[in-house]
Amino acid sequence: MEKEVEDVIEKIRTIRKEKGISILTLSVNSGISRSHLFYIESKKTIPSLETLTKIAHAMDLQLKDFFI
Repeated sequence: MEKEVEDVIEKIRTIRKEKGISILTLSVNSGISRSHLFYIESKKTIPSLETLTKIAHAMDLQLKDFFI
């Protein structure tokens, strides 16, 4: 997995935890299964642009926030 992808995944996890959002809540709000979110945060799968967008919106963020 590319370093840049790992950095984005770490950013997602960090922001989620800072906001106090559980994987379950993120799953419900984004429409993405808990298992898929777990695999993303475990760096076992690379999220698509569509998935990243859903995650961002579920956390009241813009997609660009994962890349800053």
